[in-house]
Amino acid sequence: QVQLVESGGGLVQAGGSLRLSCAASGRTFSRSTMGWFRQAPGKEREFVAAISWSGGGTNYRDSVKGRFTISRDNAKSTVHLEMKSLKPEDTAVYYCALRLGGNVAYDYWGQGTQVTVSS
Repeated sequence: QVQLVESGGGLVQAGGSLRLSCAASGRTFSRSTMGWFRQAPGKEREFVAAISWSGGGTNYRDSVKGRFTISRDNAKSTVHLEMKSLKPEDTAVYYCALRLGGNVAYDYWGQGTQVTVSS
């Protein structure tokens, strides 16, 4: 089994920064793609960023490109999301997720961490 635990959320003013972390248990982390998603009140969950098992490949939703950076440390089974120049529209619950091998869908999800950006 895999457990994902996010941390680092909080309240920040517009223009500020936050760093989210996700700690994974289990033995599959280093072979898995990791992703960050978010869900704002009244909206559907949306993709934010993903990183390949090696860390060599990343992709982002357009609205966060240049502001957010995803990274991972396979030795510590952690993935991070560095968020800069935050905007009120970034307010959401942020979830990390793990995708095994060649699967299309994400297999495991964390419980989420709240990010609130005040204007």
